[in-house]
Amino acid sequence: MADHVDVVLEQWAAHRPDLDVSPMAVIGRLSRLSRLVGTELDRTFAAHGLDRASFDVLATLRRSGPPYRLTPTELMRSAMVTSGAITQRLDRLEARGLVTRTPSEADRRGVLVALTDEGHALIDRVLPDHVATEDRLLAALTPAERDALARTLRRLLESLGDTTG
Repeated sequence: MADHVDVVLEQWAAHRPDLDVSPMAVIGRLSRLSRLVGTELDRTFAAHGLDRASFDVLATLRRSGPPYRLTPTELMRSAMVTSGAITQRLDRLEARGLVTRTPSEADRRGVLVALTDEGHALIDRVLPDHVATEDRLLAALTPAERDALARTLRRLLESLGDTTG
């Protein structure tokens, strides 16, 4: 059985046999997987009235633990987006009553973003569906294959500087 990337590799081999296009086997498949996975995740989030960006903010606040509050800067680092992008996300979520922004007690210039009860309840409803979608997307892999793929992808991310601390 072949996939689209196999066809691309064969075409390059026929028309540019002098060029080693083997990196395309990995990068092409990662790119295609990203699009396919993204579409499925978006479908799951939309069923709950969310988009990927909103889910990301709510999930980040939820997994931060009680009292489910972070600064916009902490949210921005987690989401790897600009301050303008995080402001837009927070504006939308606040308008829906899913988060609140309050002045920081420690630094009056700062703001804390917190999950509301409604936001907490929503993320707790979405999360099981999200995990089920991810599990369905990985159903072709055995647990051992999932572990091996996760380790390999972590090593690649680390090599590209995507580390904590």
